[in-house]
Amino acid sequence: MNIPENPYLLLTPGPISTTKTVKAAMLRDWCTWDDDYNSLVQEIRTELLQLANVDETKYTSVLMQGSGTFAVESVIGTALSETGKLLVLANGAYGQRIATIARYLKIDCEVYDTGELERHDPDKIDSILEANKTITHVAVVHCETTTGMLNPIEIIAEVVKKHNRIYIVDAMSSFGGIPFEMEKPEIHFLISSSNKCIQGVPGFGFVIANRKVLENCSQNARSLSLDLFGQWQTMENENGKWRFTSPTHVVRAFRQALNELKKERGIDARFVRYTMNQRTLVTGMRKLGFETLLPDELQSPIITTFISPKSPVFKFNRFYNELKKRGFVIYPGKVTNYQCFRIGNIGEVYIKDIENLLAAVKESIYWK
Repeated sequence: MNIPENPYLLLTPGPISTTKTVKAAMLRDWCTWDDDYNSLVQEIRTELLQLANVDETKYTSVLMQGSGTFAVESVIGTALSETGKLLVLANGAYGQRIATIARYLKIDCEVYDTGELERHDPDKIDSILEANKTITHVAVVHCETTTGMLNPIEIIAEVVKKHNRIYIVDAMSSFGGIPFEMEKPEIHFLISSSNKCIQGVPGFGFVIANRKVLENCSQNARSLSLDLFGQWQTMENENGKWRFTSPTHVVRAFRQALNELKKERGIDARFVRYTMNQRTLVTGMRKLGFETLLPDELQSPIITTFISPKSPVFKFNRFYNELKKRGFVIYPGKVTNYQCFRIGNIGEVYIKDIENLLAAVKESIYWK
């Protein structure tokens, strides 16, 4: 069977454009009870710990069905006890989503919101934790794809550790594409997804967790299907088995994506590629008259937000369709007070693709 060419390149923060070999890995069926499949799951769990560069006796990994948000909710709903209180560090829609999850689960929650254009102030976090001893957990988004903001998770970790709180990092759009330490700054829960920087397809998220902290979460879960502790115990005790039907084809594709990450020489090399994509994009877009929402020093290499042209005839939907006709799909804006659009740099995307995009953007400028 021939795999058809994609009609366009996805320049989004996920799902992303994948290789033919990742897609081809889904052409075989797997049985969720079979030892071959469960061994595959165990390989993935081990390799995730190796990618995170953590001690396998101190950390573990858990796979969770659903989108990345399902995995985030599984952590929030399992990590905090009935007496726990969550501090959410928000500077975009995905930080606010964590707070929304907490409210739905009736978890006591406080939000430190800097607005969408500012990073969190470690001194302010220190003051909040000093003043409120009831806060037990702190959560932050590493790459806030609302804007492309990269938050300083390792600096924040030092403050959280000083106050002896549990630290949760949503690394949905950064793990596998941006190098950072997890064990040394003491991140207790790290959350990501199959369809982001590791370049698999959508279908499950995963959590890398401190074993001792997770062991203390056995009675906390507020959901049957999103019980992170229960999922972990089943995977630990039954050789990689999932409690409920697992996305077998997606898991096999993810195994292939991990192989391809290794072939690319790991996270450092992928970070270089993403960074070059982003720099090429920003340089070219600025030459075409576009402005970035964020200054370069706050920007991640994952996705970039551009301010929409001020021309009264500019319409995002028309611009989007002009680019789509030329083989590129971009993202609408998500920022509250600016008219914007976003362009991602991750997935099976290279500098030549960005150069072709820039040529397509130039052809699509109809408003001047």
